[in-house]
Amino acid sequence: MTWFSARNISLSTVPVPVSELWPLITDPSMLASLTPLVRSIESSGEHWRWTLNGIDGLGVTIEAVFTERMEFIDEEQIVFSHEPPAGARERAAVEGVYDFTSNGEDSTDLHVDLTLLVELPLPRLSRMGVERIMNTTMRATGQRFAANLYEELGLDPSDVEITELPTPRD
Repeated sequence: MTWFSARNISLSTVPVPVSELWPLITDPSMLASLTPLVRSIESSGEHWRWTLNGIDGLGVTIEAVFTERMEFIDEEQIVFSHEPPAGARERAAVEGVYDFTSNGEDSTDLHVDLTLLVELPLPRLSRMGVERIMNTTMRATGQRFAANLYEELGLDPSDVEITELPTPRD
């Protein structure tokens, strides 16, 4: 088993005030419905249990379930920290942050920095191929999430503009 990771950093300006955006992003059921590949999110206080739909790639199907500790700073930030229940082993995780910045009365800058980690029954030699697929999938998921969010807000999904920011090297 080998751990693989992909990181995506992006910025978009959503043409609504943060007060309209925040309730959608902080509601587990709504967030699950907006996010491709996510089957469900169950909330138990500050811990959210995420269940992904099956993802196929390189002959492996991933049906991941993972637990995140969600920290909320009202209308400013959401921090995702992987925190499985005591004694549980989870083979997927997300670490990262959503930062919300009011950009005048009618728009919000949303800065997303997320790292996805998965443990797969593949050799380390497959890292380049697996992580390339993971990165491509994360970018496509982010684009679809943004389009779904725009649609939920009553905006034209074709107006979505996401700026991919460089990912720092470790």
